[in-house]
Amino acid sequence: MSFDADDFRILPGKSVDLKKWPTETKPAYESKEQYETLLLDHVERLSELQELLYAGHQHAVLFIFQGMDAAGKDGAIQHVMSGVNPQGCQAFGFQRPSAQELKHDFLWRTTRNLPERGRIGIFNRSYYEEVLIVRVHPELLSTEGVSDKADAVWEKRYQSIVDLEHHLHRNGTTVVKFFLHLSKEEQRKRFLKRIEEPEKNWKFDLADVQERAFWGDYQRAYEECLSATSTDAAPWYVVPADDKQNARLIISQVVIATLAGLHLRHPRVTEERLRELEVIRQQLDQ
Repeated sequence: MSFDADDFRILPGKSVDLKKWPTETKPAYESKEQYETLLLDHVERLSELQELLYAGHQHAVLFIFQGMDAAGKDGAIQHVMSGVNPQGCQAFGFQRPSAQELKHDFLWRTTRNLPERGRIGIFNRSYYEEVLIVRVHPELLSTEGVSDKADAVWEKRYQSIVDLEHHLHRNGTTVVKFFLHLSKEEQRKRFLKRIEEPEKNWKFDLADVQERAFWGDYQRAYEECLSATSTDAAPWYVVPADDKQNARLIISQVVIATLAGLHLRHPRVTEERLRELEVIRQQLDQ
């Protein structure tokens, strides 16, 4: 079974109500063994496409992962990208801004880490934090030197983000964004596992639990953000995240479709280059 990626894509201009988007959907696998086989197939295909991307050196691709704490962003990146050549991939995670970063505009700290042509970039959280966590906690604006009233900030930031992503698209960088849509109950179960299983204790952060009190605020912030910033140039995909394995299969299928849609090819060898290679071959045969 394969997914229709359009089932998870937010169409431009569509108003998003997350209560109408499932956090769990019918799985594409019937057993753990079948899941592992499907994921391996996806990983191998992704590896082939990434090699073409790297060799062609014409396009860059940026995948952005957003979601509530424990939504499975780290695991999705680890498993889906497990077959990618590290030389052709750049991954960054963004947490609380540093003092230096706060001295710049809100896009600065992420845009300086955009992928080069020929590479895949991965943002685990991103500039979208500036219209998500900062919107839920608008008092953070004072640390950013923002003098506008909070209500006036968000539309300006949405527009700046859309402008940036259109600019990237026009200049050869494809941007695709995943929102891992987790239910509050599933998040609770995952937090408990982090407490109960010693090997997962390091993942537990009291601040994550404290943020659960703002669950409704985060859902509304995500709804407005997704509605305002999903475009043809840089679409959002709402990935049901209660089933980690299924989420990884959905993500990997979208990743493969994105790269395949670039119609990648190995660089064409010119006649002059072929003559050079023939001379080199003859020298090696001597």
